[in-house]
Amino acid sequence: MLALYGIPNCDTVKKARGWLDATAVPYRFHDFKKAGVPPDALSRWIGQLGWEALLNRKGSTWRGLDETLRVGVVDQDSAERLLQAHPSLIKRPVVEWPAGEVTVGFDPGRFAEALSN
Repeated sequence: MLALYGIPNCDTVKKARGWLDATAVPYRFHDFKKAGVPPDALSRWIGQLGWEALLNRKGSTWRGLDETLRVGVVDQDSAERLLQAHPSLIKRPVVEWPAGEVTVGFDPGRFAEALSN
């Protein structure tokens, strides 16, 4: 089953969930705020996408971090520690597709394509 990870009040997550609901695609939603980020999942996502693809440097959470934390993100290990500690820094939604692919963000065409594979 498709797994969608994110924060319920995120506009992009809302769009993705709305699209999945409208197209009657079953999925499991994992709320970062309530359940945190599964460490094994974060490692898997980084392995597939790279840490740069997951780190949201444009959001308010990033801007609100202490400068020493921001400049300390220089490699996979430092990024993984920061993303684990601050799940709001993860670009959303993260989707684990049934075929094993992982994507970040929402694009209706990309979702339709991933579901057809």
